[in-house]
Amino acid sequence: MLEVETLTDGGQAATDIAKQAAAFIDGAEKTLDLAMYDLRLDDEADTIVHSALTNANSRGVTIRIAFNVDHPGPIAVPPPPTCKPEDIQSLPVDSRGIAGVPDLMHHKYVIRDGAAVWTGSLNWTNDSWTRQENVVVRVGSTDLAYAYTLDFEQLWSTGIVENSGKVDPRPATVDGVTIQPWFTPGHGDDLSHRIAKRLAQSRRRIRIASPVLTSGPILATMAEIAAAHTCDVAGIVDQTQVTQVFQQWRDNGVSGWKIPLLQTVLQKLSFSGKPSTPWSPSGGVHDFMHAKCVVADDIVFIGSFNLSRSGEKNAENVLEIESAPIADQLAAFIDTIRARYPAAIVPA
Repeated sequence: MLEVETLTDGGQAATDIAKQAAAFIDGAEKTLDLAMYDLRLDDEADTIVHSALTNANSRGVTIRIAFNVDHPGPIAVPPPPTCKPEDIQSLPVDSRGIAGVPDLMHHKYVIRDGAAVWTGSLNWTNDSWTRQENVVVRVGSTDLAYAYTLDFEQLWSTGIVENSGKVDPRPATVDGVTIQPWFTPGHGDDLSHRIAKRLAQSRRRIRIASPVLTSGPILATMAEIAAAHTCDVAGIVDQTQVTQVFQQWRDNGVSGWKIPLLQTVLQKLSFSGKPSTPWSPSGGVHDFMHAKCVVADDIVFIGSFNLSRSGEKNAENVLEIESAPIADQLAAFIDTIRARYPAAIVPA
């Protein structure tokens, strides 16, 4: 089993995704391990998922949920969600809050029976399921599930982000497709350099969807590609978050050297920017451009990893998939969503 699904702003109902999540949970016979940055469902979607977890517990499935814990330190945009520990602790499961301090437990994956994995960029919230662009991967593979279990156990046993992600990125084969799992922070630098290398090797097409674009190796490679015009390149970012990034770089001075690189990428390449609703401590809609995927010719990277320096330090996961059909699917998805929004701009 290897399934890739894409979500758009306004393109699906929360109950539709809730039923898919419930179906994945319903397939569990022994174990379910969830690493969730944000798990805050409401209304019917909450009822559907809550019932699925309760039913799994009733039939003897061992369920564990690791979730992100807020902290007062400085963080990258946007701020972490208000995931309420009491809501998760009310479920019939074992749970553990993971404090990054200051890095985030940013995963959105589920491991079922050590044989299947649900992962991607999708948080389990109503806004994520209805108002954001996202990508989901569902894959059946004991080899990949084992890699994810190693990562989960590192988080669960220590409760600390920086002690996780120390899992070798060993490739597996699923339905004839080669898939390589990557985990951070253990392999954060390795992952950025891997993506940058694949981008540099591309000769036909590059498509990128990422809320921000701040990882040094990736940003430098993209700026070089923009100057050389080596292949067809296009992408989409979240304009609101990119504007905040420029402001942070100008204020702190430490990352100021990245400003001309990102300017080159946004001004010379066909990037769109979603004008999402700014995050507010009082709540409001979370309609970020949230998909995180890269297409480099016929290779794709899908997961929770923003193409950012902070992402290298967070607890993240990415699947590197070598498949022309999946690359075609995601390239078309990125072209579709970037056509909905105006060109990305460099703020004054």
